Amino acid sequence: MGRRFTGDTLVIASHNKGKVREIAELLGAYVAHFPSAGDLNLAEPEETEASFIGNAELKARAAAAASNLPALADDSGLVVPALGGAPGIYSARWAGPGKDFDVAMKRVEAELGDGDPAAYFVCALSLAWPDGHMESVEGRIHGRLVFPGRGDKGFGYDPIFIAAGRDITFAEMDPQEKHSISHRADAFAQLVARCFART
Repeated sequence: MGRRFTGDTLVIASHNKGKVREIAELLGAYVAHFPSAGDLNLAEPEETEASFIGNAELKARAAAAASNLPALADDSGLVVPALGGAPGIYSARWAGPGKDFDVAMKRVEAELGDGDPAAYFVCALSLAWPDGHMESVEGRIHGRLVFPGRGDKGFGYDPIFIAAGRDITFAEMDPQEKHSISHRADAFAQLVARCFART
C-alpha cells in the first residue's frame, strides 16, 4: 500500500485543458477540487528525465512545491520497439511546436517503413506531496500500428494505434470503450488502488 490521499484538493500538474478534464473525471469520486497548474499560473518545468516516470515525477514535484498542495502529473507516449523505443518520451515533441500530430504520425510511418508495426502506449502517473513524498505507477497497452491513420475521435497518435485483440483504432473507438482499456485507465486503476480507494 502507498500513502493515502486524504485531502479534498489535488493540483493537476498540466496546462492541457483536455488532460485536466479527463483526470478530474477519473478521480472525481475521491477528490473535490482540481485546480490545474495553468489555473495557478505555475511554470511548466523542462522535461529533462530519461523515462516517463522520471518526467512525471519532475512535473508533480515542481507543482507540489510551488502550490504547497499534493499534485498529480502524467507523462505518456507511444513506444515503437522497431524504432528503438521512439518516439517514446519525445512523443509530443515529434509533433513539433504546433502540436501537429499528423506530422508526428507521418514521421513514424516514414521511419518505420516495412518494419515491425508492434507498438505500445505508456502512461506514467506521479502523485507528489509538499513534503517530498512520491507515489508513481505506470500503465501500458500493447497493440500495433496501421497506416494511413483512421478515425477522428481520439487525439495524438490514436488514429494509427490498434489495441491487441481489437480491429479498430483508438480514434475509431467509442471514447468510453477506449477509456476502459487504455494505458491511462491501467495507470489510474493502479493509482486509485494504492492511494485513493476507500478501505
